[in-house]
Amino acid sequence: MKGWLQQRWTRKKLASIHNLHDVERLARKVLPRPIFGYIDHVAEDGRTQRVNLTAFDDYRFLPKAFVNVSQIDLHTELYGKRYNVPFGIAPMGISALSTYQGDLVLARAAAKRNLPMVMSGSSLVPMEEVAKVEGADWFQAYLPGTPDGIEALLARVQRAGFKKLVVTLDYPVPPNPDNFRRSGFSSPLEPTLRLAFDGLIRPGWLCNTFLRTLWKHGMPHFENNYAERGAPVISRQAARDFSGRRHFDWGYLDLVRRLWPDTLIVKGILNPEDAVRAQQAGVDGIILSNHGARQLDCTISPLQVLPEIKRRVSDIPIMIDSGFRRGTDVIKALALGADFVFVGRPFNYAAACAGQAGVEHVADLLQREIERNMALLGLTSLSQLDRSCLYQPTIGGEVPQSLAAMPKNIS
Repeated sequence: MKGWLQQRWTRKKLASIHNLHDVERLARKVLPRPIFGYIDHVAEDGRTQRVNLTAFDDYRFLPKAFVNVSQIDLHTELYGKRYNVPFGIAPMGISALSTYQGDLVLARAAAKRNLPMVMSGSSLVPMEEVAKVEGADWFQAYLPGTPDGIEALLARVQRAGFKKLVVTLDYPVPPNPDNFRRSGFSSPLEPTLRLAFDGLIRPGWLCNTFLRTLWKHGMPHFENNYAERGAPVISRQAARDFSGRRHFDWGYLDLVRRLWPDTLIVKGILNPEDAVRAQQAGVDGIILSNHGARQLDCTISPLQVLPEIKRRVSDIPIMIDSGFRRGTDVIKALALGADFVFVGRPFNYAAACAGQAGVEHVADLLQREIERNMALLGLTSLSQLDRSCLYQPTIGGEVPQSLAAMPKNIS
């Protein structure tokens, strides 16, 4: 009876989610204020976030009419694996506070839908458990501050069975915490009366996520920042250690390349010169990212720099995240040269709202949007996406020869 009621409640939630914006609005009602604030956080005044979203508006589509689009292929090959779609789940920390065993929820949903999920180094479920899920072989690391610490962590990641290591580069220091404080979030969380109140007014989350975790696993810890277990997620004294990285330079990436025998990807690249330097270090791929607008305000959008980086670094996969909310966003990035797209927050929100079913539902929504929009563009394969599909009415970028004489204000 309980299982039947749970399934009915889940179906009701899913019926109210029609796009990736809906899932954020629902998650705000489900999650305690500090947890939602952590996921929703952007740096300072949110200028980077606004640029991430508005960068897509610089491009318009040029659809082709009367094309047979009865069969559309969205399959994408990346590092020797054929995925069903050209997008995956970006790394997101402490997702096990969004829903019970959140990292496993995301990994299992990704396996079910045959898309990649990048496990976050600041996660609360041991990497060894997540690596047991079929296809869960992407791990994102914040490098420890010493060569010995780096070597120990990479050895652990390799023993766990991950084959694709994603090293985040854009985190020499933690971001300005003012918006975290405004939402009541700290890392680790400090036990206060307000924190207790925020949990109590979300009884579904309190019982199904937090108390269930305490009952079955004890207090959650930061499990995967180092070779050993890290600090508890709620503590008065322990400090989650994202310090000690100010001294990092390219020599540390060279060290990682020597130590890591499998696929090495770097995340957080925006500067074309950095992309070239990363390629020279021998990386196997680059994820263009501004950390989802969480790190530095007033930063350029990855989409804006994508064409130049693709021009200068063309023989390894160039992937991208930050601000993707619609199938049209994904299509524009692919047309500009991206080989793959990663999406973060909406999947975290979906897990909070409806667990694995929610994540699968959001993946299905995004897949259907991409397929539908490809049909409306008159395209049947992702390989047909290039700059000829796009027009820039506001800034007058490259346009097809047939449109070279068109006024720039025509959209």
